Amino acid sequence: MANFSKSNVPRFSVDVYQNEYLPEGGREVDAIVTVTATGGGTIGSAVTAPHLYTPGRGPSAAVALMVDCSGSMDYPPTKMRHARDATAAAIDTLRDGVHFAVIGGTHVAREVYPGGGRLAVADATTREQAKRALRGLSAGGGTAIGTWLRLAARLLSSAEVEIRHGILLTDGRNEHESPQDLKRALDECAGRFTCDARGVGTDWEVKEVTGIASALLGTADIVADPAGLTADFTRMMETVMGKEVADVALRVWTPAGATVKFLKQVAPNVEDLTARRTETGPRTGDYPTGSWGDESRDYHLCVEVPAARIGQEMLAARVSLVIPEPAGVSRPGGAGSGGGTVRPLGAQGLVRAIWTDDVAASTAINPQVAHYTGQAELAQAIQQGLELRKAGDIDGATAKLGRAVQLADALGNRDTAKLLAKVVDVVDATTGTVRLKAKVEEADEMTLETRSTKTVRVKK
Repeated sequence: MANFSKSNVPRFSVDVYQNEYLPEGGREVDAIVTVTATGGGTIGSAVTAPHLYTPGRGPSAAVALMVDCSGSMDYPPTKMRHARDATAAAIDTLRDGVHFAVIGGTHVAREVYPGGGRLAVADATTREQAKRALRGLSAGGGTAIGTWLRLAARLLSSAEVEIRHGILLTDGRNEHESPQDLKRALDECAGRFTCDARGVGTDWEVKEVTGIASALLGTADIVADPAGLTADFTRMMETVMGKEVADVALRVWTPAGATVKFLKQVAPNVEDLTARRTETGPRTGDYPTGSWGDESRDYHLCVEVPAARIGQEMLAARVSLVIPEPAGVSRPGGAGSGGGTVRPLGAQGLVRAIWTDDVAASTAINPQVAHYTGQAELAQAIQQGLELRKAGDIDGATAKLGRAVQLADALGNRDTAKLLAKVVDVVDATTGTVRLKAKVEEADEMTLETRSTKTVRVKK
């Protein structure tokens, strides 16, 4: 059974930013909730972070590396070589004592190392054995990602560890199973492990890769040039090795008559968690957030409260953090699911509502709320604009992408602005006046779509 010792858990803090004043009859309360974890993991390179190789440092962990070995990985042949090199680099980044396995993915999932339904334990010997096994990887066959994920879940569940994580690489579309099959696999794996997903080249489907990462609370990105895989895999594994606690849930309590309209993560990227709520008690629900190291994330909470008269005030919501107590290795419901006990992490934030006839107070928009509302609109405008462009709706695409340029400029999201400039010619960023480029590199369009949900932090 996993041992969740207090030394393994970072210190969490919760800060709430809101305009708590509502006009008479006002019912909607918005707040940005910043959650910060400190004193846990230290994320860095193998050179600057010797803890990566120190047995006993950090929580117990298990990692499954899923490598696409379908026939398309042979075009060009260097793609498979880069995938092998990247996986080897990730294995080199494993901390001693971490359980791990390598899975070769085609239309079926194959255990590449160590085999036999087991996980290896990282040390100098097993790292070398795993890298030798990688040399035998070759391309051939189809693509059924759900089978890879199910095998990863079985292997990861065999270890009594605190952190379970997958890294998935694909270069093509999921053509050898139905979307329903992949959806069922993701539903089975949700709450059992987190997973980062990467698309290499330009022949894969953005919505599939980002959907996998979203369902499994990981990150998604494009590696357009296979030569960049090694650096990307190394960074991903360093981040995994810096995680200190898994299955952290945001617990939201609301008073009688109040309901949560939505809860979205808004930094470092936009992720709607509303539908992932698990009821945990009277007027209380948990929202999964995955694994944490030393980091900070922002969440937009919107609560609908009963209308009230001038001068009244109420606690609209209480936000706290919990993690599950040690249990069996199979936790399909994730953090805070019914039946299991949880450990509160101590930190909490309060969201308030005060009704006033001061027009200036009740109409002011909190800067943090305004910033992240704009970031969410930016992500939506990009995604809708690219869809319209693919459908041949030039006017609609121009309007949406123009709005995205305007928002990126106003919000100071320079990285997104640079990506947009590869898809449209910007005439005036302030007004959102743009022209669609006649020719756009596929990699540029896919990069913009994949990274559309990445946000910049607001200065508080």
